[in-house]
Amino acid sequence: MKPRVAVVQRKTSETEIRLELTLDGNGKFQGLIQPGFLQHMLELLAAHAGWDLSVQGSGDLHVDDHHMTEDLGIAIGRALGEALGDKKGIERYGSTLLPMDEVLVAVAVDLGGRFAFNCDYRPERETVGDLSTELVPHFFRSLAAEARINLHFRFLYPGENEHHRVEAMFKGFARSIRAAARIDSRQTETVPSTKGVL
Repeated sequence: MKPRVAVVQRKTSETEIRLELTLDGNGKFQGLIQPGFLQHMLELLAAHAGWDLSVQGSGDLHVDDHHMTEDLGIAIGRALGEALGDKKGIERYGSTLLPMDEVLVAVAVDLGGRFAFNCDYRPERETVGDLSTELVPHFFRSLAAEARINLHFRFLYPGENEHHRVEAMFKGFARSIRAAARIDSRQTETVPSTKGVL
């Protein structure tokens, strides 16, 4: 099987990001980015998705954390789309019911080539660490739009802890994307759609 890898560089007047993604990796994250809490979440994403993810980024954090968070979502989404290639053999769909201590979240993805995003996360705190919580769904929306995937989050029990809510989203997404991107050894030359393309 051809290696499913991508290298993305994104440079704007607000941020500069270089990202390497290996879909079938060992769950290793390399890099140093801000906000620091977002780096922690990307470390979890790589570990639970089974990705090797290397990120170097800088930006206008003296303004706020919006541009870096959004552009990281865009860069990861672009890398995901490129690494998936023609999508032959993938499972296409993935979903996870993920508990994170007292929090319970359902996450579902479809790698079908069309964008949709639905999320009922309602933060109760403005920040977790140095990350604005309102940017968590914005990060995922940006990622999903760039990768052209369906992505849904539903909190079955939101719990009491903001850190747990955000961590549950990243881990649930990681586990769902891992399942959806997995190769079905019985249909390695088949695109999982009756249309013949995704």
